[in-house]
Amino acid sequence: MRRWNGWGDELIEFALHADALAFLVQRIGAGRPVRDAGLAQARAQIGASRLPEHVLIDTSPEVRLRNALGQSLPDWLRLRYGVIGRAPDGVAYPQSAQDVRELLAYATQHGAALIPQGGGTSVAGHLTAPSGMPSVAVNMTRMRQLLYLDTESQLATFGAGVFGPDLEAQLRARGYTLGHFPQSFEYSTLGGWIVTRSSGQQSLKYGRIEQMFRGGSMETPSGTLHLPTFPASAAGPDLREMVLGSEGRMGILTEATVRVTPAPEYEAFHAVFFPNWHAAETAVRQVVQAGLSLSMLRLSNPLETTTMLALAGHKKMISLLEGYLSLRGCKGDKCMLMIGVSGRKSLARAALREALVLTLPHGGVHVGRTMGEKWKQNRFRNVYLRNAAWQHGYAIDTVETAVDWPRVEIMMRAVEAAGAAALGQYGEQVHAYTHLSHLYAQGASVYTTFVYRLAGDYEADLARWKSLKKAASMAIVDNGGTISHQHGVGSDHAPYLAAEKGWLGMSTLRAVFAHVDPQQIMNPGKLAP
Repeated sequence: MRRWNGWGDELIEFALHADALAFLVQRIGAGRPVRDAGLAQARAQIGASRLPEHVLIDTSPEVRLRNALGQSLPDWLRLRYGVIGRAPDGVAYPQSAQDVRELLAYATQHGAALIPQGGGTSVAGHLTAPSGMPSVAVNMTRMRQLLYLDTESQLATFGAGVFGPDLEAQLRARGYTLGHFPQSFEYSTLGGWIVTRSSGQQSLKYGRIEQMFRGGSMETPSGTLHLPTFPASAAGPDLREMVLGSEGRMGILTEATVRVTPAPEYEAFHAVFFPNWHAAETAVRQVVQAGLSLSMLRLSNPLETTTMLALAGHKKMISLLEGYLSLRGCKGDKCMLMIGVSGRKSLARAALREALVLTLPHGGVHVGRTMGEKWKQNRFRNVYLRNAAWQHGYAIDTVETAVDWPRVEIMMRAVEAAGAAALGQYGEQVHAYTHLSHLYAQGASVYTTFVYRLAGDYEADLARWKSLKKAASMAIVDNGGTISHQHGVGSDHAPYLAAEKGWLGMSTLRAVFAHVDPQQIMNPGKLAP
């Protein structure tokens, strides 16, 4: 059963052990646990639906509550404090493209907004109901079948509401994989990945979702947009690019054809430590620019490295590791790099050997597979730490961007400093740390996590988040980064999008949305308000 006010399955706990708590107390002070609102209290805030009855739409309060919000920190504050505010007036569960067309006709007739959703994992405010008009949350998760697998072209067509694990299970049963593994993998959907331009942890091998998306169908208020599959085309602008990142503003993606690959014969994750950030960044840039057949490179800065080791548990083992690394020159400023390889065993091992050779001139210390395999084991579980941290009185939020290599370190330091200054005005410290989650020959993503204490009051905590989000986002804009590398825009990042797209770019987007959705019923207020 999904948690109604937090991340993941109610039965799964990922506790903070005593040493990890002591680490946080030392860094930012003791947390202030908050008493959460109960489900009944939150459900009681869901008012009467403003929608006429329809066979496809459920207007019961609890269903509407469970489909009202995503996983952003403002969403959590509303749920945890029981300040729900706006909620959809109904929830629809279409099972076919015809059902979606019927919902579009209904929404057009009654002036209702449609809010497409998959697993509800958005951390950017994609799912918030608009003000002033009734709305329907369109939950796509009943459209999840593998519809067709073309083994000659290595293309698979799915219903857009398929969850990550279901998608992989259907492919693995036939010897294939998509290879798209965002941290939200267990609860996010293929359609959600496409319309937010998602990136998986092993994108270095498999590509981002835009490299995987080959075609499909989108139902819009103005008709059906069919996207045929071609290996390549010079026939004008690629219409798939309008669907990618469209965030529900054009219509509802009902099925998607994606490029798949044979399931890997071999997969392994290794850890390498470096003495400092400069050595680590230089080494990893050279590795990625060498074009080796790796599946993942993930580089943690010194504070994230320290944090990961503190949270790891196994105190004796970590102490031995620290002692060994110290002897090898990796001390207080050490940085950890995770290297992943997938594919044919001989080729994967050869690529790993080449990568390790490239790290040696920069002081790289290879410590084997133990930490890498532990990371793989927990890579979809670490997000559960948000639940555990909240229970102890701490909030966790993230921002991410991408820049070219000359600006990577500048961006990292600017975003961390912005977060510290924003919380400092409330007399609070922030534990901010960063990793490069996806690497390219041109540059890298910069992914920063903020941990800070809760105030214990909804308005106070919302004000702190707004200050933090604005400061970090302005640091990204001021230093020439994209406002989102992998989480999308939604409503949280929308105020900063114009700095990236420019006036003409924004007006072009609005013109496209107005053409396919003249009554503005598709997820209004998101992406380009």
